[in-house]
Amino acid sequence: MILPQSRASGVSNVHEARIALGTRLRELRQRADMTGRQLAESLSWQASKISKIENGKQTPSDDDIVAWTGATDGESERADLLASLHTLEVQHAEWQRQLRTGLKPHQNEIAEINARTRLFRVFESTYIPGLLQTAEYARSRFAQSITVFKVRNDINEAVRARMQRQDALYRPEKRFHFVLTEAALRYRLCSPEVMLGQLDRLVSMTSLPNVKLGVIGFDTAYVVAPAHGFWLLDDERVMVETFSAELNLAQPQEIELYSSVFNELSAVASYGRSARAIITRVIDDLAQQLPAE
Repeated sequence: MILPQSRASGVSNVHEARIALGTRLRELRQRADMTGRQLAESLSWQASKISKIENGKQTPSDDDIVAWTGATDGESERADLLASLHTLEVQHAEWQRQLRTGLKPHQNEIAEINARTRLFRVFESTYIPGLLQTAEYARSRFAQSITVFKVRNDINEAVRARMQRQDALYRPEKRFHFVLTEAALRYRLCSPEVMLGQLDRLVSMTSLPNVKLGVIGFDTAYVVAPAHGFWLLDDERVMVETFSAELNLAQPQEIELYSSVFNELSAVASYGRSARAIITRVIDDLAQQLPAE
């Protein structure tokens, strides 16, 4: 059977990740100076299971990795290997595959993740984060997705789902730290009228007690380049959106890296009155471009 291109690509990515995991397990076995048969005997497994896992033909379970690292003195790498396993199927989720049933189901999936998250650290260099969007701005963003990915138009349902997600902003047990570039406030991703409403909302968001909103102005000297946006959810997951896919990263070293990058970006951002001054300046510039009544 020939798979559709997007599905085939998804299967290929998962297979490559499974092979990479198997390669790391093989390296542990070799460092322990054990043959596949010796490892199998020590674990009371069939030798074929070792071969299948190492060659990416079988996905190991959590218990398999715990047993493998214990038998090969690889306990120090156990956490990383388990993280690789847990993100194997979701680390590269193509938009075509995620959105094939429409936009709303994906919004519901994100809402479930948000419900479990207590600390949100969000950096965006291009557009306003979904949790801060007005309904009109969200509609513009979803319209782009429909145009690019040719998916079912359930834009009204998707907008409602995104607005419902924003209830999390008013949950006192949750904390939010957003950092935006001034460019994200100025890009023409919607009409000027819609963007003015969006900028007004950002100003109001700075007054929420559990929301910290930073803006990096154009005149700021960067220590780390604002290469792309990302979401850090607690210390468990990094979500990165590309044109083709949503990447879900969960390796401890990836969490640490993105935490460090976020700290560098947030350190040069303006907050409070200074952040509102940047937003107000953008509002004034945009208002001047509207036709006179």
